[in-house]
Amino acid sequence: MGLSKTIWTNPTEFLRAQGPETPVLFFAPTALQAAARRFIDGFPGMVTYAVKSNPIEPVVENLAAAGVRGYDCASSYEIDLIRRLAPDAAIHYNNPVRARSEIAHAVERGVKSWSVDSKSELAKLIELVPAEGCEISVRFKLPVAGAAYNFGAKFGATAELAVELLRVVADAGFIPSLTFHPGTQCTDPAAWDAYIRTAAEIAADAGVTIARLNVGGGFPSHRLEGLAPELEAIFDLIGRVTGEAFGDSRPLLVCEPGRALCGDAFTLAAQVKAVRDGGHIFLNDGVYGAMAELPLIGVIDRIEVLTPGGLRRRGAPEPRIVFGPTCDSVDRLPGEVELASDIAEGDYVVIHGMGAYSTVTNTRFNGFGDLRLETVLSQKL
Repeated sequence: MGLSKTIWTNPTEFLRAQGPETPVLFFAPTALQAAARRFIDGFPGMVTYAVKSNPIEPVVENLAAAGVRGYDCASSYEIDLIRRLAPDAAIHYNNPVRARSEIAHAVERGVKSWSVDSKSELAKLIELVPAEGCEISVRFKLPVAGAAYNFGAKFGATAELAVELLRVVADAGFIPSLTFHPGTQCTDPAAWDAYIRTAAEIAADAGVTIARLNVGGGFPSHRLEGLAPELEAIFDLIGRVTGEAFGDSRPLLVCEPGRALCGDAFTLAAQVKAVRDGGHIFLNDGVYGAMAELPLIGVIDRIEVLTPGGLRRRGAPEPRIVFGPTCDSVDRLPGEVELASDIAEGDYVVIHGMGAYSTVTNTRFNGFGDLRLETVLSQKL
């Protein structure tokens, strides 16, 4: 799944010239760098990239070129990737459960920032990580609201446990910090409000002045045609509420966006394999491929249909059941997808905003999944 060195004007130019019969992800470096600058200029603190959302090398290289200096890693592989591509960057190892071998590997690679949400995992870090100059952020959780799905189902201490853990972190000589994740695709700024105020209460109850507050990821990408994310409103709220909640003890802020940085940098084109009896649509990509996340948080409706010659289909939108190419009945997009009524076999269904959790979740189930990557100057068709 290597990235082509040829740079196309836009996806239409490539589809018209090449007529690909495998799914294609179109990468626009300019869109990625613009998203990075939006965060760097607007967020009132340090911007780190959640590598898991799209770990391909051109993404990391372009984010580094745009000025991103921190990376949230969840594995030894991701740590090594960042050390190779951005050797001077800060690495935050914020997967709060790790094997001892993984902790040792990270220490060898110079990782200085860790997260934790349990007594047993904190004991591992105290045993294996040198305290001097190293930060441990206690991750806590609240009941989720305004997010597509709940990260607290797997990670995060209760507020009461977080108080206890934070005291232990400080007493062990580590730099004490707090972190949370409001939930993926979080469109409600109020979620950050509640978390930040709770963080201030945890720090006060623990009697610890925290160095940094990591407000997590969760920043939304542009998925719905008529609803562009208002990131600046979220940035402003985070800055304001942090000052109100912490006062003179205000910590430095960190964020770790994934989809909000890489989402709009990629557009997916999947070819129509069949229109079964004029009804169901079968594509050459689906939920075992680059569309793996769509059943989890909903279909992106920023969709256009092109003919093999690159012309837009103009038929009135019509709800269709859409299947992927595998023999598994689970390989179906959720609900019904609005597609041009004159869609035909051989057409391309082009979905914008597909940069997050697409390259990294693509499988080869049933022998499908041969995903091409092409570079474009613009995503506009």
